[in-house]
Amino acid sequence: MNDQQHEKYIRMTTAPVGSLVCRLAVPTIISMMITAAYNMVDTFFVGQLHSNSATGAVGVAFSLMAVFQATGFFFGHGSGNFISMELGRQNTENAARMAATGVVYALLAGGVILTLGEIFLDPLARLLGSTETILPYARDYLRIILIGAPWITASFVLNNQLRFQGSAAYGMVGIVIGAVLNVGLDPLLMFVFHMGISGAALATIISQFTSFCLLLIMCTRGGNLSIRLKNVQFGWRWFIMICKGGLPSLCRQGLMSVATICLNRAAGVYGDAAIAAMSVVQRAMMMANSALIGFGQGFQPVCGFNHGARKFDRVLKGYWFCVRWSTVFLALAGAVIFVFAPQIIAVFRDDPDVIDFGKVAMRAQCCTFFLCGFNMISSMMTQTINKVAQASVLAVARQGLFFIPAVLILPQFLGPLGIQLAQPICDVCAFLLTIPLTAGVLREMIRQQKAPENG
Repeated sequence: MNDQQHEKYIRMTTAPVGSLVCRLAVPTIISMMITAAYNMVDTFFVGQLHSNSATGAVGVAFSLMAVFQATGFFFGHGSGNFISMELGRQNTENAARMAATGVVYALLAGGVILTLGEIFLDPLARLLGSTETILPYARDYLRIILIGAPWITASFVLNNQLRFQGSAAYGMVGIVIGAVLNVGLDPLLMFVFHMGISGAALATIISQFTSFCLLLIMCTRGGNLSIRLKNVQFGWRWFIMICKGGLPSLCRQGLMSVATICLNRAAGVYGDAAIAAMSVVQRAMMMANSALIGFGQGFQPVCGFNHGARKFDRVLKGYWFCVRWSTVFLALAGAVIFVFAPQIIAVFRDDPDVIDFGKVAMRAQCCTFFLCGFNMISSMMTQTINKVAQASVLAVARQGLFFIPAVLILPQFLGPLGIQLAQPICDVCAFLLTIPLTAGVLREMIRQQKAPENG
């Protein structure tokens, strides 16, 4: 462990928890919101094509982007959890091996997604929820987005690894520069070079490749773990360690993709305007939710370092700090979005049918939005300390265990209102499930804190 790494260890295990979480959370919030903005930017510019089918195609493609994110978070959180624990134990060499292993595995997985996606492009587009009118636009978009699968997936890994090392600001640099590039390339390729929806996809993969290269450079700065091919480990032991930390993320993000597919297919019964409306609602709520995720991600390295160093009191203090302030933030954000729901939707698709359908769904979600803080922070804590069973259940609860059945069943009884109410109903159910699962983990940590060896 060099001087910079030792200094980072001291800071992570001794600095006041609240201010430390906030300092780490600022760049992660920015990174997460920028990541959400990638697809929102595409939605905005594609909306200028004056076609609900084109806007719907971006919503369909969002399911595939969720697959990229699920894969990246699996390897990123899996390797990142291990890295933060090992750095907390001051085992730098093992942490460096895991860093390289996680990135290479993600590149290989992205290559598999690219190959299979291009071979089965039309079946994939239909599986993701394309109607016959959306299919031509979805095909053009997906064909290009798939090319970027390896480096998009690996970018999520690098960003998460930097974050788990307590260096989220370095990850933010790569993400922000890529996002700014995407904003500039979208109108240039779509309207100046007349590439239409294909231009939006090309802008995304170019900007994501730029982010990937910058993130690799950031790994060589500030005492971070450099990615070296000689450190890559292909043994089962390393993959199992990634699975322990990454399985909840894979479940969470993977089911988000499945949930979006189910939502698109259920909304498709009511026309392209319904798909376009739910596509806009998903992205708008995801932007607000990204701030919550970023805040929780600021807590995760603090949680990992201090749990590895057996400083359980600091883990508990950080957990309750995050639950309290995330709930306050989401309550305020939900109130603002509730009031301005029609205007927010109109920014992306100024169509009366889209606005009428979307504003009901958006306002319904705002009513239960404040519950998501407790759910998300609890899921992140259990995942970071390798409580795999609890973390996996919490990860699948909101978007899988409850949402998928709800969006498939409720419309049979309530029609389109069933689609609009599915998410808030699931948020309440997930909140009720989170209480007993988290309580057991917290009680165990309190016992560990009071044990004689921990003072």
